[in-house]
Amino acid sequence: MVTKNLSMHRSALCHYLLKASFKAASFPLRLCTNLCVLPGPWGRCMGSECGPGGSQSRAVWCAHVEGWTTLHTNCLQSTRPANQQSCFRVCDWHKDLYDWQLGEWNQCVPVSLRTGRTGVCLQGEEGIQTREVNCVLKADSSAADDAICEYFEPKPRQEQACLIPCPQDCVVTEFTPWTTCSKTCGLGLQNRVRSVMAPPLFGGLPCPNLTDFQTCVPRACEGRETVFSLKVGGWSECKMLKERKGNRDPEMRELIKSKRNRNKLNRLEDNLWNMEIGYQSRQVVCVTSTRLSCISQCPHWSLPETFQSCLMTKDCVVSEWSVWGSCSKTCSDPSVPQGTRSRSRQLIRLASGGGSECPQLEESQACEPEGDGVPPCATYAWRTTQWSECRVDALLSQQDRRRGNQTGLCGGGVQSREVYCIQANAELLSYIYSNKDKQASKPVDVQLCKGTTPSTTQLCHIPCPVECEVSLWGAWGPCTFENCNERVVKKGFKFRRRTITNYPTGGEGNCPHLVEAIPCDDPSCFSWQLVKLEECIPEEDMDCGEGTQNPQVRCVNSQGIEVEKEMCAEEVYPSSVACVVPCPKDCALSLWTEWSTCSQTCSSKTAEGKQMRTRAILAYNAGEGGSGCPNTSALQEVRNCNEHPCIVYHWQTGPWGQCVEDTTTSTLNSSSSAEKSTCTMGVQTRKVICIKVNVGQVPPKKCPEAPRPESVRPCLLPCKRDCIVTPFSEWTECPTSCETGANGQKNKQFRYRMIIQMSANGGQECPDVLYEEKDCATPSVCPGYRWKTHKWRKCQLVPWSIRRDSKGAQENCGAGVQTRAISCRQLDGTVADVFQCLKFASSMPVMSQPCQLLCRDDCQLSNWSKFSPCTSDCVGVRTRRRALVGKSKKKDKCKNGQMYPLSETQYCPCDKYNAQPVGNWSDCILPEGRVESAVVMKVQGDVKECGQGCVIFIVCNNIIITVFSGYIEEACIVPCPSDCKLSEWSNWSRCSKSCGSGVKVRSKWLREKPYNGGRPCPKLDHLNQVYEVVPCVSDCSQYIWVAEPWSVWKVSNVDLKENCGEGVQTRRVRCMLNTVDGPSDAVEDYLCDPEEMPQGTRENRLPCPEDCVLSDWSPWTQCDLPCSGKRDRERTAFALRLPKEGEDCPVSMQTEPCLLNRNCFHYSYNITDWSTCQLSANAVCGIGLKTRMLDCVRSDGKSVDLKYCEELRLEKKWQMNASCTVECPVNCLLSDWSAWSDCSQTCGLEGKMWRRRTVVEASQGDGRPCPSQMEQWKPCPVRPCYRWQYGPWSECRVEEVVCGVGLRFRNLSCFVSDGSGDGKSSIVEEELCAGLEQAMTLLICSGDCYLMEWSDWSPCQSVCVKGQRLDFTPVQVRSRAVIAQEPENIAQCPDQEWQTRPCSIGECYEYQWMGSPQLIWCQRSDAINVTGAILHHFTSEGVCMCKEGYTEVLTAEGMLEQCTPIPVLEIPTAVDKKSDVKTSRAINPTLPTTEQPGRVGRTWYLQPFGPDGKLKTWVYGVAAGVFVLLVFIVSMIYLAW
Repeated sequence: MVTKNLSMHRSALCHYLLKASFKAASFPLRLCTNLCVLPGPWGRCMGSECGPGGSQSRAVWCAHVEGWTTLHTNCLQSTRPANQQSCFRVCDWHKDLYDWQLGEWNQCVPVSLRTGRTGVCLQGEEGIQTREVNCVLKADSSAADDAICEYFEPKPRQEQACLIPCPQDCVVTEFTPWTTCSKTCGLGLQNRVRSVMAPPLFGGLPCPNLTDFQTCVPRACEGRETVFSLKVGGWSECKMLKERKGNRDPEMRELIKSKRNRNKLNRLEDNLWNMEIGYQSRQVVCVTSTRLSCISQCPHWSLPETFQSCLMTKDCVVSEWSVWGSCSKTCSDPSVPQGTRSRSRQLIRLASGGGSECPQLEESQACEPEGDGVPPCATYAWRTTQWSECRVDALLSQQDRRRGNQTGLCGGGVQSREVYCIQANAELLSYIYSNKDKQASKPVDVQLCKGTTPSTTQLCHIPCPVECEVSLWGAWGPCTFENCNERVVKKGFKFRRRTITNYPTGGEGNCPHLVEAIPCDDPSCFSWQLVKLEECIPEEDMDCGEGTQNPQVRCVNSQGIEVEKEMCAEEVYPSSVACVVPCPKDCALSLWTEWSTCSQTCSSKTAEGKQMRTRAILAYNAGEGGSGCPNTSALQEVRNCNEHPCIVYHWQTGPWGQCVEDTTTSTLNSSSSAEKSTCTMGVQTRKVICIKVNVGQVPPKKCPEAPRPESVRPCLLPCKRDCIVTPFSEWTECPTSCETGANGQKNKQFRYRMIIQMSANGGQECPDVLYEEKDCATPSVCPGYRWKTHKWRKCQLVPWSIRRDSKGAQENCGAGVQTRAISCRQLDGTVADVFQCLKFASSMPVMSQPCQLLCRDDCQLSNWSKFSPCTSDCVGVRTRRRALVGKSKKKDKCKNGQMYPLSETQYCPCDKYNAQPVGNWSDCILPEGRVESAVVMKVQGDVKECGQGCVIFIVCNNIIITVFSGYIEEACIVPCPSDCKLSEWSNWSRCSKSCGSGVKVRSKWLREKPYNGGRPCPKLDHLNQVYEVVPCVSDCSQYIWVAEPWSVWKVSNVDLKENCGEGVQTRRVRCMLNTVDGPSDAVEDYLCDPEEMPQGTRENRLPCPEDCVLSDWSPWTQCDLPCSGKRDRERTAFALRLPKEGEDCPVSMQTEPCLLNRNCFHYSYNITDWSTCQLSANAVCGIGLKTRMLDCVRSDGKSVDLKYCEELRLEKKWQMNASCTVECPVNCLLSDWSAWSDCSQTCGLEGKMWRRRTVVEASQGDGRPCPSQMEQWKPCPVRPCYRWQYGPWSECRVEEVVCGVGLRFRNLSCFVSDGSGDGKSSIVEEELCAGLEQAMTLLICSGDCYLMEWSDWSPCQSVCVKGQRLDFTPVQVRSRAVIAQEPENIAQCPDQEWQTRPCSIGECYEYQWMGSPQLIWCQRSDAINVTGAILHHFTSEGVCMCKEGYTEVLTAEGMLEQCTPIPVLEIPTAVDKKSDVKTSRAINPTLPTTEQPGRVGRTWYLQPFGPDGKLKTWVYGVAAGVFVLLVFIVSMIYLAW
């Protein structure tokens, strides 16, 4: 025993070592004392070729149980596992050969069976399902190594969790009330019955007895205790008549033969209709309540018939199956679904006399075409037409066509195309997009194409035209030759130019002229340009007095560019300028100002250009000896400027013409191949004329030739593009039925073709006709079949030779059978094969019926009279009568109105009606246009989805008969959507800052709100306006301060003698717009920087004679950066007049410290935020540009001109422009309306036909939203609803005897209704229901015990857990109970029956107690009582049971009868579980159980848990007792050892 334990320990240790080393168990172990052989996992399969033949290896160790390894020789070599084996080397191409094969999931097995756990089923039980998963070779499904498939894909799971609902017991209704006693005296029976509401499922308890019996004794019977009664038995099987050999004379035989030949045209006499007449017999016995008696004991009864004619039972006979027909699939392609083939068998003989019905005469099976040479299947593919031109939807402000032209829209848009299906086999058809073959594939039915439909819309972009922008005109240049290299003509021109600042779309030709010229004389190509005048130098070494100023010049060409001075050698060098240096006693004047801007750009007779400069008196002269000050007019000089006449010329160009073929190269082009479509070079021309400003066109010689634009340029001729269309599709199928279309219109069939490519550039135009339709040909004879019945034959009785020995038999009267022939006809009356009627016609008419030849003692009645006239249309009843004839009037049995009714009453059928509308109006349906394409995608707004339509109303001649008269159509309006309408954008406001970056704003306001699904408005403010704000930048030098010269000194402290002293000067300072030619117009002062405004007044001392006179101070020098406060800036002045001898001039230089943010500033760039995406003026959406501005900001926060930052060469690290996109408004894209569906009802007024459409692409942005109506309905053509209506079953009629096998009858009438379910219906002639299947109206019954009719099908019930449906088929159930009449025969009653059938959309039912404490019953959630008892409660599991403290008392059938208190133990029933949630996937819940009803067993056990889920007290006591018992047992064992 110790050795065994040691071995087990060693084995476990080896397993442990193996797991620790290789993470795997289940390797084979080889034990050798304390050593074990440990193999490692197999390595990768290696080999030179794919497939079998590879090899793999693994390591093998010899390990001690303590965990260390040792030499291999220490282990037994005979038990050493192999370290190499052959294997299958997997390659990538094996993926196409091998795959996982998945088996079906097995039955759900409870977890308790696998784990050993058991318990009470509450809501359901957890289970596990398994399946087989194997790696197989695809070709023949042969097994392969799993490692092959695992190389490509992990092994699928082989187990999954499942739910096994708890068993569901049979649920029945309450008993009906007791029936009346079956006898009026003596011992009888009463019955009460119930029906099955829910079948037993998943092992639940079977159904109890559905019938309950109790005896009854209404009263004691009078007379003898023994009462004799006649009892009839059931009819025997039909027996064959024995053929009698009679001797008919030859004339009779010939007469019968000729008669049969005449009838061959009307009926068939072969074996198909061969019906043989036999006979049946039955027993009539005399019985008492205890035994049979002799028939003579019942002499007072007239005996019923014991023989009757019958049809011999013959089963249907069919021939053998024919050979299989050809396969409907005639091509080879595994991806195409399989075809079908069929075979049939012939009908040899129809069933008669209750024989077996005919089996299926046709069957079909899936097939694939066989044999060689099977062509490949046609493949289908989607094709698309050419994209349409890009279309830009108008802006919301442009919806009103009266407010603007929409032809110039650009930017983002939408383009569409149509999608169709073609046959795509390369061998059969080719889809050509090139110009070589203009024939494309014909479209086919779109249902043949599978896969995703190509998109029909896409976003596109129309480039917005870029407008040309030019700079301002530059200054007029000098008079120069037109061409300095050719100075032949002495005539010259002055030019001024401007440049293109924004190049336009289409090139420079779309820009205005860039050069203007003025003719001039004495032109030159080079000239001296004055730079500045040097200091005034007095003559003859004098300190003051008259002198000269020498000019500083440079040589420039006509463009103002400095060149070598030698180029100006021929030009006159500028001379020196005379000047005066004032002496101490002279008048001191300021320097001349710069010449002002010329007042005119040219000179004319009425206007000449003038320039002005001024100077001021700085100090007056001494009274004696000094030169005096000039008068006021001498302080100002005026000179002429721009003296050239106002005769300006420029070249003007017209638009470029069309590109035409260049005739100079036509010979070269014609030599090219005619077959190859090429695009050649052409030429474009435009008109170039010379324009004189303000005059018009002048001769070209007036304009300079050098800047003349070109008038001819080469171009590429656009290629011709022909229209490409598909061939016409096949004509659509016509309806196979003979019915006309709606409102009596003929059915149409159509065909269409698609435009794949539109023509362009003079190519072949597209055809006008793309859609054709024609009327469908209505067949002259509509295909159809009907049964034709022939005349009933003579009533055949049981032969006299058989029934003559029966008591009371008469030779020529009694019950018999008569037959007739039927044939199959087409609707035109021609004979057709019977198989066609069996397949297409209504149910086959009966070929036999019982008949009666009256006997002398039978009741004879006259024929039925005609029905009495109805009192009024569709109101009242009508009757017909018959009467007893002859001796029958005196017979008591004939006066029995139940057996022989003498009158019949029925409701009057309607035949005169007034037309009236019925039902509801349909949806408003727009007129249906042509179906010009197989797949039509409709963009909301592209097609007419609004306007005038019609609503349809049914008109019937009668609400009951529903004779269809047509439709009423009334006009209706589908309101058109109106988009949000906004105004145009206002003008941009002025930039919020005059220097640096600011913002500018524009707005638009709401003109009209959207309605009826129009395009929505953008977000508006409270004023119903929308704004757009963009950054802007203002040039800091666009507005400048302009100061006029200082006025004459106004001296306040006047020294009359010297004319000097303290005084004041003023001048005018204005803010003016700065232009290229200088300041032009005065503007508001706020536009200029107030900090830079020059002084308008100044106080100073007017120098006295012989005082030093200084010039104005120069500007302050720049402060060196950074501003530290340690450095200074300075300004200087110079002496205009030196003082007298002995005196000095005042300080001519001033300095001040450079202080931060006072006179010294730091500068930095500041970047603004991105603007909104800006589009071209005519663009709606698409690609735009967003910008941001760069400011130069002073350290005190003030924006200044960018030049301050640029002079410091600060780094610009920002991107100022970026591309952006504005989302394009995409309108809702809808599919076409589907075809009208089939009618929702087969008959009646409430049938509707629907059509639907779907959203292919939802709207985006400001696009038009999708409409709410995605489906429409209209009424169906009305068909009356005919039905057979059955009356109640009569009592069981057993002829004239007391008991036995009899018949029950019920009346059968044909009713018609409108199908509305309101109960209104009317009886009509039975011929209208001829096409409906009749139920049996005769039911054989037993006078003793018989089965009732089937109950109605119960409501559909699902298998549910906690109100949630499980994945099981819902079921319905019906049952039939037993009715007994004699207590002695209860044991002989047939078994009760119940049936189930699957249904859809089952309900989940719950159960609850209803009533008061004295009377409580269990009720299902659909208000059906299913049990009845007292002191019950309803458990959480959904079962009615006794509450705590009571036990159940059951009936013999196992149903809960009452609850009885119990003293100690709780005794729950075995059905203490939810009865409708138990299932197993291996059990079909729709099949009835095979268990027979019987007494239900009970299970007794202690319940450890209370209703609160906690353990009860006694459980703890039991546990303590068990623990003490275990301690005692262990102690005894220890003492025994």
